[in-house]
Amino acid sequence: MSAVLLGSDLPLAEAFDLALVDLDGVAYKGHEPIVHAAHGLTSARERGLRLVFVTNNASREPVSVSDQLTSLDIPAEPSDVMTAAQACARLLGDHVAPGSKVLVVGGAGLLTAVTEAGYVVVTSADDQPDAVAQGFDPSLGWKDLAEAAYAVSAGAVHVVSNRDLSLPTARGFAPGNGALVGAVVAATGVEPFSAGKPSPAMYAMAIERAGAQRPLVVGDRLDTDLAGARSGGYPGLHVLTGVNSARDDILAHAEERPDFIGADLRSLLEPHPLPVQGDEGWWTCREASARVAGDQLELRAGSAGSDPVDLVRAACSAAWAHVDAGGSLDPASVPELVVPGAPEA
Repeated sequence: MSAVLLGSDLPLAEAFDLALVDLDGVAYKGHEPIVHAAHGLTSARERGLRLVFVTNNASREPVSVSDQLTSLDIPAEPSDVMTAAQACARLLGDHVAPGSKVLVVGGAGLLTAVTEAGYVVVTSADDQPDAVAQGFDPSLGWKDLAEAAYAVSAGAVHVVSNRDLSLPTARGFAPGNGALVGAVVAATGVEPFSAGKPSPAMYAMAIERAGAQRPLVVGDRLDTDLAGARSGGYPGLHVLTGVNSARDDILAHAEERPDFIGADLRSLLEPHPLPVQGDEGWWTCREASARVAGDQLELRAGSAGSDPVDLVRAACSAAWAHVDAGGSLDPASVPELVVPGAPEA
């Protein structure tokens, strides 16, 4: 794992040929647009960057997602969308043969994907399904989770679209599919197979479909989007418009670290400066600097007109290098850094 962030003299939209873009917390939040998302993505496309929207949300069909994106001034076709429902249906094939009975606990997107993959969909554990496919749907209730638990306890393979514990919405963070999967796990004691991020499977599927050579993962969650990028060996851009904050970046475990950090999707249109190490342990990114002395993070912000993300970049480089060298970092010394446009922690 690299101790420091990557740099790019070219805008990212010109340095890469495909962006694998997360949706919730990146392109939109619930049904509301995220500021600068449409401008950042459409401008990146104009510079030649292809977009594929890769989401852990398995409740909706690709056409529904593409229609929402288009309504938010981000033109998209169903073929531009890769969902965890599609990945979940593919993962089923590793455990049960097409034609097998599958209890689907989820929304229309998962139901369609499982059906199109050649499985017989059943609605009750009494039908003795060979597998349970579980994905997020806001209408799921106790009875649905109970059917899944009965089937898994009887021996059905449990395959889930993703294990995101929370879901960003316009009102805040709501329980995600991982929270609902947790209820079934608690009842059965059986850990499921997961298709969605942080598994890099969806990224690999999207890259293969696009025929891309230089893919870039774009996401807001370190434990799914960026961990999946690290796991698959793909460069990752963390945008600070969703779940994880700049402080989370600084404290990130090696397997969840981004390669690039941006305030929002306009960062696709910008070069990304490379932090460099100087005297007395200071790491500098343009006007901003940071170091770890003892176990305390020390910061020197740039001038009033400088990019606040540069301080985040310098702080990440200092913290990661120190920890990777065997040092410790006191989390209490790491502040919430203010980046305009990012949601308040």
